[in-house]
Amino acid sequence: MKILVAVKRVIDYNVQIRVKEDGSGVVTDNVKMSTNPPDDNAIEEAVKIKEAGKASEIIAVTVGEEKAQETVRKALAVGADRGIHIKVDSVLEPLAVSKILKKIVEKENPDLVFMGKQAIDDDCNQTGQMLAAHLNWPQATFASKIEVKENSLEVTREVDEGLETIEVNTPAIVTCDLRLNEPRYASLPNIMKAKKKPIEQINASDLGVDTNPRIEHIKIEEPPKRKAGIKVASVEELVQKLKNEAKVI
Repeated sequence: MKILVAVKRVIDYNVQIRVKEDGSGVVTDNVKMSTNPPDDNAIEEAVKIKEAGKASEIIAVTVGEEKAQETVRKALAVGADRGIHIKVDSVLEPLAVSKILKKIVEKENPDLVFMGKQAIDDDCNQTGQMLAAHLNWPQATFASKIEVKENSLEVTREVDEGLETIEVNTPAIVTCDLRLNEPRYASLPNIMKAKKKPIEQINASDLGVDTNPRIEHIKIEEPPKRKAGIKVASVEELVQKLKNEAKVI
């Protein structure tokens, strides 16, 4: 079994996001970047499946600028066998990314495609579903548990009502939830070994994919700051304010 794992380079989740003064986007210069957290879970699950003897190869793929290659190197350091970097000079929308990944899937012919349930930068939660539609493959989204069977997967999904268990035939697309596993840290020896693992670079323009944006960003601005709270002297005063001022009771 071959597993393809899509990973994305995003602003680190510990960084305080700042909007550019002209409202054209968020500040990324000299800002710490890292792998999208749910993508770490996707890589970890692929490595666990390989360690269990149910997968023969793991390929990490990313779509992004030159520095996005760091994300692939991290995936190689925790257990991926080789990497693919689709080089682009601009930020792509999920539709364009899914079309690019479709080309890579057709080239590599994997049995499974893993990715995070959504990216923490745009929160779109669209790429996996769009890729499944392009390939006409089964999909299992928001996976919190995966059991590999002979020609299928049993996947426990996190849904609004609780947990849902489904079975999908392979090949399939799986988007991974944060509660799927606990991603491991890359050890220093594995980081050094990852430097010798191959990363294939492909220009997105060579894939014949239309990457033109479908969405026009007019302006990006920070949410309004919350007003300061107040202290009340008694429960009676709190009830009065909720009833007469906030009008919520």
